[in-house]
Amino acid sequence: MRKGYLITIALLCLVFTSNAQEENTNPSNFGLKGGYNLAAVHFDGEGETGQRHGFHIGFYGESFVSNNFALQLELLYAQQGYEIKNNSGTFTQKLDYINAPLMFKVYPDSNFFLEVGPQIGFAISHKETFDSSFNLFDTSQEFEPNTLDWGMNFGGGFKTDSGISLGVRYHLGLGDIYDENGSPKNRVWQFSIGFDL
Repeated sequence: MRKGYLITIALLCLVFTSNAQEENTNPSNFGLKGGYNLAAVHFDGEGETGQRHGFHIGFYGESFVSNNFALQLELLYAQQGYEIKNNSGTFTQKLDYINAPLMFKVYPDSNFFLEVGPQIGFAISHKETFDSSFNLFDTSQEFEPNTLDWGMNFGGGFKTDSGISLGVRYHLGLGDIYDENGSPKNRVWQFSIGFDL
């Protein structure tokens, strides 16, 4: 599976290189983006957890290598983790990261784009809480996740001529969040709005 991702990235690099000879009329740009996260965690053999609502915010730099292809590097603060509700109460795992995606973007026309690329993340906080209907059983404690997370992003969106973009992205985590049976991995839907500065 990992070999398939590497082959995909290598092919995209070849496409970028072969198209770099085209006359490029799109300027590089820098901007601010943010939006809504819908995060969960996948456990092998158990499926996906319930979702935690959060947000992301940060900066991006987009560099066009031709009129239809661009590279976009981002630095984002992101709230991830998961939430499980049952009759006993609500268990929430709050995982916060600084993420650095590198996206390969294809523009079939001047305003619509598709994107794919790798992402590494650095865990900056991890807190687990259980909120019951009876305060005596409420808990709050912090654990240490693995410092480094990694995975692949897939998405698309729309960008206006004035530099406002709307995008949807899915993050498929490939690294274990922490050392535990079930190999827990991040799964995140992101809905973003961006502004060229």
